[in-house]
Amino acid sequence: MTATPNSGSQRTPLTELERDTPFEQRHIGPDHGAQAKMLAHVGFGSLEELTAAAVPDVIKSAAVLGLPEGRSEAEVLAELRSLADRNQVLHPMIGLGYYGTFTPPVILRNVMENPAWYTAYTPYQPEISQGRLEALLNFQTVVADLTGLPTSGASLLDEGTAAAEAMALARRVCKARAPRGSQGLFLVDADCLPQTIAVVRTRAEPQGIEVLVADLSDGLPEGLAERGLFGVLLQYPGAGGAVRDLTPVIEQAHGLGAVATVAADLLALTLLKPPGEMGADIAVGSSQRFGVPMGFGGPHAGFMAVHDKFARNLPGRLVGVSVDVDGNRAYRLALQTREQHIRREKATSNICTAQVLLAVMAGMYAVYHGPEGLRAIADRTHRYAAVLAAGLRAGGVEIVHDSFFDTVTARVPGRAAEVVAAARDAGINLREVDADLVGVACDETTARAQVAAVWDAFGVTGDIDALDAATEDALPAELARRGEVLTHPVFHQHRSETAMLRYLRRLADRDYALDRGMIPLGSCTMKLNATTEMEPVTWPEFGALHPFVPTEQAEGYLSLIRALEEQLEAVTGYDKVSLQPNAGSQGELAGLLAVRAYHRANGDEQRTICLIPSSAHGTNAASAVMAGMKVVVVKTRDDGDVDVDDLHAKIEAHRDTLAVLMVTYPSTHGVFEEHITDVCAAVHDAGGQVYVDGANLNALVGLAQPGRFGADVSHLNLHKTFCIPHGGGGPGVGPVSVRAHLAPYLPNHPLQPAAGPETGVGPVSAAPWGSAGILPISWAYVRLMGGEGLKRATQVAVLSANYIAKRLAPYFPVLYTGPGGLVAHECIVDLRPLTKATGVSVDDVAKRLIDYGFHAPTMSFPVAGTLMIEPTESEDLHEIDRFCEAMIAIRGEIDRVASGEVSAEESPLRNAPHTAAALGGEWNHAYSREEAVFPAGVSAADKYWPPVRRIDGAYGDRNLVCACPPMDEYEG
Repeated sequence: MTATPNSGSQRTPLTELERDTPFEQRHIGPDHGAQAKMLAHVGFGSLEELTAAAVPDVIKSAAVLGLPEGRSEAEVLAELRSLADRNQVLHPMIGLGYYGTFTPPVILRNVMENPAWYTAYTPYQPEISQGRLEALLNFQTVVADLTGLPTSGASLLDEGTAAAEAMALARRVCKARAPRGSQGLFLVDADCLPQTIAVVRTRAEPQGIEVLVADLSDGLPEGLAERGLFGVLLQYPGAGGAVRDLTPVIEQAHGLGAVATVAADLLALTLLKPPGEMGADIAVGSSQRFGVPMGFGGPHAGFMAVHDKFARNLPGRLVGVSVDVDGNRAYRLALQTREQHIRREKATSNICTAQVLLAVMAGMYAVYHGPEGLRAIADRTHRYAAVLAAGLRAGGVEIVHDSFFDTVTARVPGRAAEVVAAARDAGINLREVDADLVGVACDETTARAQVAAVWDAFGVTGDIDALDAATEDALPAELARRGEVLTHPVFHQHRSETAMLRYLRRLADRDYALDRGMIPLGSCTMKLNATTEMEPVTWPEFGALHPFVPTEQAEGYLSLIRALEEQLEAVTGYDKVSLQPNAGSQGELAGLLAVRAYHRANGDEQRTICLIPSSAHGTNAASAVMAGMKVVVVKTRDDGDVDVDDLHAKIEAHRDTLAVLMVTYPSTHGVFEEHITDVCAAVHDAGGQVYVDGANLNALVGLAQPGRFGADVSHLNLHKTFCIPHGGGGPGVGPVSVRAHLAPYLPNHPLQPAAGPETGVGPVSAAPWGSAGILPISWAYVRLMGGEGLKRATQVAVLSANYIAKRLAPYFPVLYTGPGGLVAHECIVDLRPLTKATGVSVDDVAKRLIDYGFHAPTMSFPVAGTLMIEPTESEDLHEIDRFCEAMIAIRGEIDRVASGEVSAEESPLRNAPHTAAALGGEWNHAYSREEAVFPAGVSAADKYWPPVRRIDGAYGDRNLVCACPPMDEYEG
């Protein structure tokens, strides 16, 4: 009798049944059988053999990563739950730019928790990004309408960095002459948010900009013109709650030729006169209170709006309206928004990201509530503040300001700590401004219970209904908003949840994200963002914490943060990590500021030269200039490696002034360069430091450690290597990692001593730990994978890239290879010979891939006319083969052009992508409808249909429209 799997001796031991499938088998796409096939194709017998051949011996790490074994998904969720339970979620009434808010569940479930939105990439391929581009246009319209300024960007990182970007913009456009040895004076009102003031100071100091903080309630101080005043920053309402007319101060600033920036509260602006009507040139702020959880400080979508005359100087991304080849309305990123790639060391900003997911949420919050709903929320918030203040006054407590929106500052001489402690005992966090002043901020979540509890903490009582009936609003009548706002139909059409649900689905269906298929973008590592990693982000114990709560209320968060820092130290070989930078660009800046501070502490203030290879990411040069350094470019050889001879010549030429070398490893060309340790040694011998850009760390984890093969500092991209999703173009996290000698110069924060060293360079982000709300994602990824799992993920990423390179090499030459003809985690295929022979461009191939159901690889970076392909470890063999077969089929289409069978202009390549609408009209192409939309390997049942055809970018730049167009234009 044949034994069944469950009979007698065939039973599986309980010890085996108790083990879940290791998470790494869920994360890594190719299973063991697929890996064997891929290895055989590449010519190796094992992952160890492959990586031994690909990774140079000089950088290999023999040590096992000092991380515990990977745990199951259930175990990791239980660990996270125990950490979350150690956080105390009290009612937030601290204010200072962070407020309780209610995320409409339809937005929470269908945007924040929806992989169709959070796994998308930056919309550089606009034809397959129309949904989120429309959502960003909504956000821009909200900001422009509420601020009264016509042009808004598609979001910035947070309010503090937005204010710093405004300072840089003002310096760039203002013609005021600065005194010798100075870049001029930036004047900041003392009533600005303290964290904003601190970020502005951090950014200003290396630029040689003088920052003066002064009380501007009575106007500008004397003698500013002689000091080269170029900009003024005001807060509206002020950090202490005061609402005042800023027009006189703005007019004074203009009289001196300065640019006026107002940091404004979007919710308050539904009731208050907008900054643009007061004469402000720039408005900045945060959209956090539009439905985005506080998340212990982020991520949140900062904003900037400007007059039209400054539109072409706007940092970051700007969504514009254009047309496709059929004349249909279409959206795209406008005005070369990644200016640091074009201007490099002449750039005024290193921003190459945004906070797209959070901007989408904030914009959809406005779409769902509409202007009436937003005003009702603002009215209710203000009424609670007015009644709260009236009750305090009735109880004999002095209220500092007569006019305020949501924040009441009360004077209680010598009793502030006592009042704050009493409120805390009642489950409410207030702000202890100083020994005599207490700040109380109302928000969307404030209710009667909180008002009564605050009164009790102050030792007073009151009748809310009676006080409400007797209390006037505390907003000045002359500052009341006039006229309608958010008049576009999109803010009036989606009031029911059914309508909103369908609108969100309709936009998501217009996009291509990882939930549809592979996004093989080089340098961007679009890997799996596992649901288990994502789930805790929306738990209130992580999402509802104000960033300035006492540390004892955030024990779980701080334990997670410390553990993640230690995990990243183990992975990179560095001694200390700061998680504060909320984007890779800010991590770059923080690292370079640490290098600058180190040299200055050693008396080497003359060390200002930053060597950067010509192939480097554009943010490197921009960050160096922002850190007060001068960029000297090092040549790159034909094989993609740094030209070592030129490097040594540049080192010798600048030996006494060399501050740092910035280099990406593996190289920007996707190659393990063999001379990296010699390069590091040469720089150190000249007294410089070595900065290794961590963008390509996915090829190193478990195999090599930058902090051990010669580097002094790196930034990491948690939104690449460590599984935080790209969110359609943000959020990101860019921690900075350093060796011990640079640790004293990491970022710190004025409101949270635990966030960094006392000797630090100041904050680079508004919140102490940056975008803390998404750190559980990376923590969970490392815990799930363990040290061995992380290493195997790296090895499979390298295997997948080499498999693609090997398969495509007969059709598209691989431009750069390293030892043994191998690549690292990505490969660059060269289309330039084909373009020269046929006229088929890299754009044609990228758009044709859409018809095959793929997002294009990275186009023309780091080499024009090429495609950089990175499959990551998460794509399975079927999807990798499907991509390779699509590329091979496209090569066949190019061959038809080369043979003269069809011209490039008449080929499906030049006319791609093809829409469903294009099939219904007259067909004048030399190829069939079926060939256009169902090329080889494309299933009709699974077809992704792009919503528009190829977009005319130049038209959009010539005819700049960056807000929702009138509906009659849609009808046209």
